[in-house]
Amino acid sequence: MKSALQKSPIPHTHAFVVQSLKQSVFDPNWHFHPEYQIFMVLKGKGTRFVGDHVKSFKAGDITFLGPNLPHLWRSDQEELVTKRSPLAEGIVVYFNENFISDTLLDKEEGILLRKLFRNSLRGIDINGKTANTIGQLILNLPLQEDFDAVLGLLHILNRLSQTDDIELLASSGYTNTQSEGDTERMNRVYAYVMKHFKRKIPISELASLTNMTPTSFSRYFKTHANKTFSEFVSEIRIGHACKLLIDKKKNASQACYESGFQTLSNFNRQFKVATKRTPLEFKKRYEMK
Repeated sequence: MKSALQKSPIPHTHAFVVQSLKQSVFDPNWHFHPEYQIFMVLKGKGTRFVGDHVKSFKAGDITFLGPNLPHLWRSDQEELVTKRSPLAEGIVVYFNENFISDTLLDKEEGILLRKLFRNSLRGIDINGKTANTIGQLILNLPLQEDFDAVLGLLHILNRLSQTDDIELLASSGYTNTQSEGDTERMNRVYAYVMKHFKRKIPISELASLTNMTPTSFSRYFKTHANKTFSEFVSEIRIGHACKLLIDKKKNASQACYESGFQTLSNFNRQFKVATKRTPLEFKKRYEMK
C-alpha cells in the first residue's frame, strides 16, 4: 500500500491539491489516507468500493470521502483488452482537516459544513441536479490559481453542505479497523474476487490466498468488510449484472448466468433486495432516461 503522503501529497506551501488524472486504470489498490477527498470520474467505468459499500461507477460520478475511509475504484478489465487510449480520467481534490479552522466550524455559520464533514466519514455520493452543478465547479477548479482556487473549493463545499441530493455510502456501523498489512491482504481478496466472481468461489480458496483457515478467513472478512464473504460476492455479481442489463442490453436470464448466479430465482430475489427493483424494472428505468 502506498503511504498517505505518497498517495495524496499536499505541500506545506499549499492549502489543497487538485489533480487531473489520465491513466489506463484508476489506482487499483485498496487504501486510505488522512486527507478529505473529492473525486469526479470523467471517463471510465468499473466497481467502486467505499468502506463496506460496493457499487458500479461511471463517468460523471462525484464522491466526497472523509479522512481514513478505505476506498478503491477498480476499472473494468474487459475494456482494457479492446482499447489502448487512456480509459480512466478524473479530477481529484485533496485537502487537510484544518483547511477550514475549528474556530469557524464551531460557529453558527459553520453548522452545515460541520454536518457535511461528519457525513463524509461514511462517504457521500452526489446525485441529481447538484451533481451537474458541482461537476462544472470541479471542472473549473484546475484552471483557477492562487486564492481564486481556494474560493472555488470553498464554493464547492458550500454547495455540497446545502443540498439533499446526496447518498451516504458506508453503513452507519462501519469503522476502519485496518492496518497497512490488512489493506494489502484485502487487496489480494478483492482482486481475486473481481477475477473469479463469475464462478463459484469456495471459502477455502480465499483462506489459502490469505494464509488462514476457512473459519479464520470468514471471521476476518466479516470484521473488516462489515459483511459476510458470500454477501460481498453477491454484491459484486449484482453490480456486474446491472452493467450487463444497461450497457450490454442483456436480458435478465443472460445477466443472471453471466454474473455467476446459479439459478434465476435466486438472482431475481437478490437483485430486488439490492436494487429495490426487479431486473426488468431496473432495465426499463434506465432505458427511459
